[in-house]
Amino acid sequence: MSELPYDLVKTPSRIDPSAYPDIRDRKDLPILASTTIGSIDVLITGDKDFAPLELSHPEILTPKSFVDKYQKGN
Repeated sequence: MSELPYDLVKTPSRIDPSAYPDIRDRKDLPILASTTIGSIDVLITGDKDFAPLELSHPEILTPKSFVDKYQKGN
């Protein structure tokens, strides 16, 4: 994974919670906002609070599911 391209995304200083889906842990809202603002394609996380969001974009995957889905040769 360390060889994959990536972009750094700045987290906004002000976030309107009503602009985003409800997430159980409000401390995760800056991450959710950053993925939207930064047009992130895939969020790789082991945080189970993101799983129930069912977003069309970004795709939310655990590290294992990312490797299983995008492993070279598949």
